[in-house]
Amino acid sequence: MAIEIERKFLLKDDSWRSAVSSRAFYKQSYARFVEHPRATFRVRIVGEKGFLSLKGPVSGCSRCEFEYGIPLADAEAILEDFCSGSRVEKYRNIVYYAGNRWEIDEFEGDNRGLIVAELELRTPDQAFERPPWLGPEVTGEFRYFNSSLLRNPYKNWKKES
Repeated sequence: MAIEIERKFLLKDDSWRSAVSSRAFYKQSYARFVEHPRATFRVRIVGEKGFLSLKGPVSGCSRCEFEYGIPLADAEAILEDFCSGSRVEKYRNIVYYAGNRWEIDEFEGDNRGLIVAELELRTPDQAFERPPWLGPEVTGEFRYFNSSLLRNPYKNWKKES
């Protein structure tokens, strides 16, 4: 079984931008399983490629995840036919720091202004060097999950405060 171990952080500043090694546009949406409401089904388009992902419930910073490449036309049809009309759109920036691959997502649309850094680990307690641009950890905060951003986009958070 594939296990995703991921920690999420906000950023202190934009100094990471000078170290970006690649950047890609992502468009994705989610459908929930009625029988297992804490699991998610994600379809994602990255450039000209499609992907399907099944993700299990989160336990700490871990959960099972299965991801498969699919034809772009299939991904577009699934987005249209099986997912809500809303989409999470973002630019994913890859930054390497101290031997680790950081994914820094800059959200667009209703989530514009939100920037989150993610680091995938081999074990939940794996040590890593914190980049100087890294801010507070938000790993356990449900509202930062991409699937949550569909139901409660970042633009609404300011109204809640």
